[in-house]
Amino acid sequence: MNLVLEPAGHALARRVLLGTASLVLLYALAGCSNPPGDLKSLAQGAMAKLVVSDKPAPAPDTVFRDAAGKPHTISEFKGRVAVVNVWANWCAPCKEEIPSLARLQAAYAGKPLVVVPVSVGKAEDETAGHAFIDRNPPLPFYTEPTYALAFALKPPVEGMPTTILYDARGVERARLAGGADWSSPQARAVMDLLLAGK
Repeated sequence: MNLVLEPAGHALARRVLLGTASLVLLYALAGCSNPPGDLKSLAQGAMAKLVVSDKPAPAPDTVFRDAAGKPHTISEFKGRVAVVNVWANWCAPCKEEIPSLARLQAAYAGKPLVVVPVSVGKAEDETAGHAFIDRNPPLPFYTEPTYALAFALKPPVEGMPTTILYDARGVERARLAGGADWSSPQARAVMDLLLAGK
């Protein structure tokens, strides 16, 4: 009996190709039209309302301020994945999701990801919003009381909360209108994909 031995490199390559083909087939059978690793494919579970930008746009240069009154823009977070959350202290769903954003920030401590909660509202809303954020470390407090940031985003924010996801280039990749659990496994999968530069 003659045995023909396949070189190790060829066998490995064949296994990789078969594995990839199997994964694509399973994905297709599950009814998914996007390949694995595609941001749209992660819009499920807690991220079901995630809308991926068809025409990614850079962040607006609208100024918002921190607790000390120092001006900031979204572009200063380039080089990191920025999770920009437009919220208001008078908005119950906003306040409900803020703790999950705090958990998200804590889970990615030391990694190039930053959560940027920007509060809208004036006077007593701003004061109360600042106090609320202080109870949800490690989130920083930012405010933009004129709603200019909400309107400068393309498309403009239509309701709160709205969370916009920017990649490390400072380009909007996706957004989610309404509350969500940002500490969920589905949210972490989205963050991991963005951190991987995909």
